Amino acid sequence: MTNIFNYGTDHLTIGICLDIAAGKTKGIINKEAADMVQSSWREVEKIVHSHHPVYGINTGFGPLCDTRISEEDTSLLQSNILKSHSVGVGKPIPQEIAKLMMITKVHALAQGYSGIALTTLERIIWHIDNDIVPVVPEKGSVGASGDLAPLSHLFLPLIGLGEVFENGERFPAGELLNKHGLQPLLLGPKEGLALINGTQFILAFAVKAVQRLDDALNRADLIGAMSLEGLMGSIRPFDERLHNIRPFKGTRMVAHRLFTLLDGSEINSSHINCDRVQDPYSLRCMPQVHGASRNAWLHLKELTEIELNSVTDNPVIFNADDTISGGNFHGQPLALPLDYATTAAAEIGNIADRRCYLMSEGRYGLPKLLTHDAGLNSGLMIPQYTTAALVTENKTLCFPASADSVPTSLGQEDHVSMGSISGRKLHQVIDNIEYIQAIELLYAAQAMDFRRPLKSTPVIEVCHQLVRQHVDFIQDDRVFALDINSLHKLIMDGSLLKTAGEAAIAHQIDLSHDEFGIY
Repeated sequence: MTNIFNYGTDHLTIGICLDIAAGKTKGIINKEAADMVQSSWREVEKIVHSHHPVYGINTGFGPLCDTRISEEDTSLLQSNILKSHSVGVGKPIPQEIAKLMMITKVHALAQGYSGIALTTLERIIWHIDNDIVPVVPEKGSVGASGDLAPLSHLFLPLIGLGEVFENGERFPAGELLNKHGLQPLLLGPKEGLALINGTQFILAFAVKAVQRLDDALNRADLIGAMSLEGLMGSIRPFDERLHNIRPFKGTRMVAHRLFTLLDGSEINSSHINCDRVQDPYSLRCMPQVHGASRNAWLHLKELTEIELNSVTDNPVIFNADDTISGGNFHGQPLALPLDYATTAAAEIGNIADRRCYLMSEGRYGLPKLLTHDAGLNSGLMIPQYTTAALVTENKTLCFPASADSVPTSLGQEDHVSMGSISGRKLHQVIDNIEYIQAIELLYAAQAMDFRRPLKSTPVIEVCHQLVRQHVDFIQDDRVFALDINSLHKLIMDGSLLKTAGEAAIAHQIDLSHDEFGIY
């Protein structure tokens, strides 16, 4: 491992955050950050000794903000908040998401506005580096005073409570600390509040969603291009001149990618002078539809990166005489773009389903249901039922969680973002898209085989070959779920995009746009 990231002082990107979680980059606290952290910690100590009331340091929490806490009880107050706020329910979130929560929390706290102890940050980094990941239930946050419940569960192990994963097994946190020769921490004033105030649950889901949706959008163009070849569609709608006079960034990018993927195809050249005036929308409007989703992705990426480098604690400590109790923990800045991205993701599935249906209709020289012997064989009739079910499920998930608010904390927290639900729903939609795309890939490869001996372009051809290495041409009915799962695996392990990317590099084909990267 050679890459180093300095928490609190370097600029954190989505790509770097994911690399730290994957162990490709090591996050450290350098001297500059350590000095900032220790300075802020000393300011909190001054507040405690001055007896000047500051929220969460020498007062209770939420509606108990007017209740004074004695100096000797300030430490107990901080461990109590972790215990009392650990009310999450449901299955554990993925371990990668929990690691992303820790990474983003360390970066926020290391900026020196939270009064956290350096030893506490070092313990969290120990968890990250050793892949000892706290168990965090998926439900219970309303996305406003920070992600209180999930962050409380995330940091219970610091005080020897809760559970953790190590090497895929689940253990009581106290047992794991003892195994590694570590003692639970005694939290100082403000530390418990600093740990659980923030948007890191929402943010971690956003970080991972940016990566997953980016992959889904890249596959949408690639598989869409294969479907267009199978349907003998035109590449004229991807002419850059058309998109230069309506210059949305995402639309121009997708048009460029599609034209570049298909330019020089034998299949395309074979029907240039045909009598088809125009293709259905699911083919010729790919730049506009995929591109609009790209624009939503870009918006989410930009706002997520701002949040990655923000302080979302409360109160914020500038010095002992200057503290602000505000609302930087409120999740609305991410909740809205996450809901927007959920709709954008669902649309990628919607248009893919339409292409599957189009390929099964028996139009443009393709056999009905993409089989030679329809009747005895149902062919590819029923896989489109699955895409129809999945796109409908996605539509039900598109109601914006951020449009709702249920007052909490006896009315002290009277408007909440529900952004935690927005983040989780987006991943559910992407889960469904990955299966929809596997099914479209099944249809597209089958349709392309009916255009032989004509060939497409090098990138499209190697992707078709990859499919055929795992799924044979369909002659007769078989258990298509096995084919779908095989293609889903190619999507999930990155093989499809990797194969396309390597072919593009080998043939000097540029499919990238820098501003759509995650680093």
